[in-house]
Amino acid sequence: MKCVMKPALQSILHHRSRLARGLLFVASAVPLIVAHAATGDAAARVSDFPTTARVEFVLECMKNHAGKYEYLYKCSCAVDQTAMQVKYDDFVEISTALRHQTLGGERGAEFRDPEVVKQMAKRYKKIEEESADACFIR
Repeated sequence: MKCVMKPALQSILHHRSRLARGLLFVASAVPLIVAHAATGDAAARVSDFPTTARVEFVLECMKNHAGKYEYLYKCSCAVDQTAMQVKYDDFVEISTALRHQTLGGERGAEFRDPEVVKQMAKRYKKIEEESADACFIR
């Protein structure tokens, strides 16, 4: 003899099954949400860098490595690593300090002589080295 469930009972069982699957999905997502919240500050810093600044960084990095296509990915990684370590406004200041260390004459003295500027340049060099190591840039 064939057992036939009433349509109402079938509907209840179907909805309970969907509810159980939904709760299982939510429960499995909680650790991911907590992990994301814990790294939210780093993620916010990554998005702090404007797209144009990222493109400039990657193009300059590629230029410094003979324009090889493989460096597109490595340099993109490096800008992400850099962005996780420093806010964009700080990046502009410390990278400017390093770039202008070799500027000659009286104008260059502002970037060569003050101890604060030397420390900023040193900090940027360290960030550059760490990013290069993390992204296999040699």
